Amino acid sequence: TVTLMTQYVVTRPLYSEDAFADEHEKIHRHHKTLRHHVKQYFTCDLKRAKNAALSLLPFIGWMRIYQLKEWLLSDIVSGVSTGLVAVLQGLAYSLLASLPPWYGLFTAFFPVIVYFFLGTSRHISVGAFPVLSLMVGAVVTRLVPDEGPPVNITGFEGLTIDEQRVMVAASVTFLMGIMQLAMGLLQVGFIVMYLSDTLVSGFTTAAAVHILVSQLKFVLGLVVPGLSGPLSIVYTLEKIFVQIEKTNVCDLVTSILIMVVVFIVKEINDRYKAKLPVPIPIEVIMTVIACGVSYAFNFRVNYKVDVVGRIPVGYESPMGPNMQIFGQTAVEAFPMAIVGFAVAFSVAKVYSVKHDYIIDGNQELIAFGASNIIGAAFKSFAASTALSRSAVQESTGGKTQIAGLLSALIVMVVTLAIGFLLEPLPKSVLGAVVIVNLKGMLMQIREVPYLWRRDRPDCVVWVVTCLASILLGLDLGLAVGLGIELLTVVFRAQFPRCSVLANITGTDIYKDRKDYMSIYEPEGVKIFRIPSPIFFANIDFFRGKLVEAVGFNPLRVLRKRNKALRTIRKLLKKGELQMTSVSGGVNWNSELPANIHVPRVDVHSLILDFSAVSFLDISALKGLKAALKELIRVEVEVYIVACDAYILKKLHSCMFFDDEVKSSMFFLTLHDAMLHILEKHPVDSENTKVCEKV
Repeated sequence: TVTLMTQYVVTRPLYSEDAFADEHEKIHRHHKTLRHHVKQYFTCDLKRAKNAALSLLPFIGWMRIYQLKEWLLSDIVSGVSTGLVAVLQGLAYSLLASLPPWYGLFTAFFPVIVYFFLGTSRHISVGAFPVLSLMVGAVVTRLVPDEGPPVNITGFEGLTIDEQRVMVAASVTFLMGIMQLAMGLLQVGFIVMYLSDTLVSGFTTAAAVHILVSQLKFVLGLVVPGLSGPLSIVYTLEKIFVQIEKTNVCDLVTSILIMVVVFIVKEINDRYKAKLPVPIPIEVIMTVIACGVSYAFNFRVNYKVDVVGRIPVGYESPMGPNMQIFGQTAVEAFPMAIVGFAVAFSVAKVYSVKHDYIIDGNQELIAFGASNIIGAAFKSFAASTALSRSAVQESTGGKTQIAGLLSALIVMVVTLAIGFLLEPLPKSVLGAVVIVNLKGMLMQIREVPYLWRRDRPDCVVWVVTCLASILLGLDLGLAVGLGIELLTVVFRAQFPRCSVLANITGTDIYKDRKDYMSIYEPEGVKIFRIPSPIFFANIDFFRGKLVEAVGFNPLRVLRKRNKALRTIRKLLKKGELQMTSVSGGVNWNSELPANIHVPRVDVHSLILDFSAVSFLDISALKGLKAALKELIRVEVEVYIVACDAYILKKLHSCMFFDDEVKSSMFFLTLHDAMLHILEKHPVDSENTKVCEKV
């Protein structure tokens, strides 16, 4: 069968930018002034007040469309399932934060309540996130170390080491919340865009390694002081291996058993998730069993196993943050604010796309900021969302944050009534649960070979971010990763892949001459394309590539011609050369008298394709004008095509045009310019260059 290609024929005049502007009148658009924007921002009416209320309290929007019969049962099942997981993860992630386990229950309660009213995602489960918990733990152990005195801070007097640590964790969480709230109110939610998927992947993989190492002391039953700062992971491993012979066998066997069973059942959940009504809550089941066995055989006394211990009933009275701690932890609080929001927003975005609703990045910042501020007042630590817990909330049928509210009620029941049942739970079980949940983050290392084959700069970002975060700590590692990521962006823009184009025979299409077999290149015409903005950092690169493309340096040619002209005039003056006049000009491509040699210029027309140039700065504008003048002075006609209207307007406003560089060199499309050149320089059929590559 023969496939018929759709064809089109267009008959229109040949347009330069000037000709098109003369023939087609533009609509004059009134641009609003800064004063107008400010006035509009502070103007309020009934409609705007209603929209503001719905924006700040998004729960009103989805509560109005809540389908009671269809959604309530799903939310109840999801809320109970998520609540049980939240209790377990709250206890476990408290250990990462170097805090007593029950404070994780506070983190699974207060931020969830606040997010219910202010958050725009209907599916994420708010609470402790292992990476954030670890970052909090690093701050806590720096200010209140296991060995040695704490940092001298007013307010620590008369407090136990646990109370000091809770004060540090709550204060840094409060500061983190202020930063998130401020960014939300200032509408800078876009800041998360600077954290690419590659950077976040490398960072979270490194965090998983830190989490794994931090939990080894619980799994092995060893006493290892918490360390923070560069190379802390190396020193922690050293302290673990120095006393490896002191491993508590009961802790180790319990942990291995828990990890194996949980891993196997999680794989079954993944493989048969389409057939299972709800995932098997294996972590909860194994925790209940471990509690029962530990209580029955009195692990704490008989086997010297470290257990959760007494869990106080009820909630503690609120407290204000310590301002001195703010000054000590501001550097760590900012990356925590960014990481917490970035992870939560990326998870929320996945579920919003899947379930077809809109989330607002700035409102999410406000929601998490308020959640962390209010949570910190009640002694919870940094909240975001855990991927595994959010997956439970969504996969068990959760439709809205009613499920989150119910999960918080489950946590409240444990805190107020049945927390004592968890007292015999071995900490090694919590460590095992944390480790087995790291599989997803650790498996991200499989991205490295793919990135190496597909995009090596991205691969470098991943590897450097991961290694820096492992060796230098998560806060410095994130800064290094962000720096490397921005450098790759700069290098890509500074050294773009420029190309020389040629016409695809019989069409008005122009492609890289190296990529296609059948191309048409009129003699003396070059088409040069730069696929990036032109600015101060790449203007010299652009000019260098332009010289390569045309095959000569116009400035050098001009100097040689001027020198040759001076020589000819001297010879004429001495009478050694018989010429009546040189005023008519010299044919520089012909043979010159007296063995005078100048570089030959075979190009009469150059087309610059600006279709991918999105902006020019002042430095680039000056450099471009200098390059154009050099070419014009060696009798090369220059045409610029497909130039953005904004750039053209800027060129006019910056007095770019003069007697040499004229606006008439700008053409609407590449083919318009080519037809204009062919009309001006008719093609000699003998010199026409049609290439059929073999």
